[in-house]
Amino acid sequence: MKIHIFGTDGSQSGEMNVARAFSEKVRPDLIQRAFLAEMSETRQPYGTDPEAGFRTSAHYHGLRHYKYSMMNREMARMPRIHGRVGYMSMTARRVPQAMKGREAHPPKVEKVWYEKINRKEWNKAFMSAIAATAQKDMVVARGHRIEGIKSIPIIVDDKVQEIRKAAELRKLLLSLGLEKELERTAEVKTRAGKGKMRGRRKKVKRGPLIVVSEDKGICKAANGIRGVEAVKLADLCIRELAPGAKPGRVTVWSRSAVEALEKAK
Repeated sequence: MKIHIFGTDGSQSGEMNVARAFSEKVRPDLIQRAFLAEMSETRQPYGTDPEAGFRTSAHYHGLRHYKYSMMNREMARMPRIHGRVGYMSMTARRVPQAMKGREAHPPKVEKVWYEKINRKEWNKAFMSAIAATAQKDMVVARGHRIEGIKSIPIIVDDKVQEIRKAAELRKLLLSLGLEKELERTAEVKTRAGKGKMRGRRKKVKRGPLIVVSEDKGICKAANGIRGVEAVKLADLCIRELAPGAKPGRVTVWSRSAVEALEKAK
């Protein structure tokens, strides 16, 4: 399969054969499994203080033949405080049902959040996610606006790696026919609910992904355009190719990155 190669001005500058890079069968089930495995690595362990609810002098008073026994006194046999403590005398502590007691089943830091996945299985899911970027129907189904593009997958000359300014990168994306896509990602919505108070007030759409073999300034330039991301092929993962485990993200490939894919498979 021969694909057109575009220059930094949007004009066609040649062709190349991509018989192997995008030939993998798309497996949404494997992509979802690999995506969840990757996301599990970002989870931060959390839990309660192991001593929470136990910092008290309360102890059990249910023994028989004991001066402060609660036997036959119509009192629940829970650890209680006693002594010269005033209003706190004989108040229950430590147990979950008592005020200031421990939590019944608290989250524990030692819980393992990481989900395992076989290396071969992840590799197949990775190549499947790459192949999904070359299928127009999957890109459109994901919600991307690609009415103006000339061909898919979008492959550009290696000079794209040398772009250092966001204005130059925007001009390139517009020349490739991604004007509607940039308009879609420019829209920002305010999140509903309490997430607004927890560091995620805005919802931003995922737009074009630019994959290069070498970063000569393109990654910094992409940060200046909302929804656009640039990443080196060596750092590429399924979270970027299929955000939300939905394959088919509109992707712009540099020529050297596609050539590396052809040799790597």
